[in-house]
Amino acid sequence: MSGHPVIVVGAGVVGAAAAYGLARRGVKVLAIDGGDGDYRASLGNGGLVRAQGAGLGMPAFVDLRYRSLDLWPAFADELAGLTGIDLEYECNGTVNTCFGEEGFEKRRDLLIRLDRERNVDVPDVVMVDRAGLEDLFPGVRFGPDVTGGSYCARDGHVNPMRLLRALQEGIKRRGGTLVSGRPVHGIRRENGAFAVEASGGTYRASRVLIAAGNGSGPLARQVGLDIPVRPQRGQKMITERVAPILPMPLGPLRQTRDGTIQLGGTVEEVGFDVSTTVAAAASMTEQAIRILPALAGVKVVRQWSALRIMTPDGCPIYAESRTHPGAFVAVCHAGILFAAIHAELLADALAGGHLPETASPFHHRRFDVQEAV
Repeated sequence: MSGHPVIVVGAGVVGAAAAYGLARRGVKVLAIDGGDGDYRASLGNGGLVRAQGAGLGMPAFVDLRYRSLDLWPAFADELAGLTGIDLEYECNGTVNTCFGEEGFEKRRDLLIRLDRERNVDVPDVVMVDRAGLEDLFPGVRFGPDVTGGSYCARDGHVNPMRLLRALQEGIKRRGGTLVSGRPVHGIRRENGAFAVEASGGTYRASRVLIAAGNGSGPLARQVGLDIPVRPQRGQKMITERVAPILPMPLGPLRQTRDGTIQLGGTVEEVGFDVSTTVAAAASMTEQAIRILPALAGVKVVRQWSALRIMTPDGCPIYAESRTHPGAFVAVCHAGILFAAIHAELLADALAGGHLPETASPFHHRRFDVQEAV
């Protein structure tokens, strides 16, 4: 038995960011991580710290994305300085490519609608035509179908595995505790505290945050939270090292610090299936060459897949149990982008025993639909 003020169940990017934020506030937090065979979303993450183009119909989600984006530079500097781990974070913008005039106008319309919902006077994201794209990517030859794209100078990208390693190391350096290889299978209320049953032992805490990705649903139900979450497969590929050609992420393409280019990923509703397919490889290759024909001569060295954590509307879920006060859940598809806000606003509120006010639009009760009388 071990007692802690807060236990975080799950030490992927979402759970580790929250635990790191709690630890840096002096909370003696315990983060419990699962085994190597867990479905880690970070393994398939493109590493984009990007706010543009998502959240139509949910302006609170868009605002939260930009708020986290603003926190990222200081967050990255602090974490890298504390741990000595280079996150390979760059804040130099991202571009979403458009094909054909129809694709360009469709993207423009989406951005206009997003800005209207947020009552934005000065857009964060701007449309650039093909000439503007060529200015952003000097010397790059685009495919004939590329007509331009949407550009956000505030966006960036990071190495997701380095980020995860730094967050986990940061928990320990700030005085928290991280135990790995101990999947949690039970959470119960006992003598005014929470007993968290994991492989190898039972741990006690005054509060518990469930941030176990696609494993959050069964655990949340044990504390009275019925959250709708499902896995969504995304496949990616990576090329051999090439000379620098992409100063920033371009659509589904991102060049890493060591010169490799990430391609993808796919969007597939196949349950807990992490296999790879020839069809996906062909689709990702075709799209990449359609954007940059020069990639036709570059070798692909690896293909892999991972599972995203998806809710019905793609937005996060943050909630506290009514039947088990002190039990919280946080599930989020955009874990990389939201790492900064989870380490700041979410951790700050959890240290005080509640959720931040900004989390109120993201309770899972938004999915409750009453039957018409």
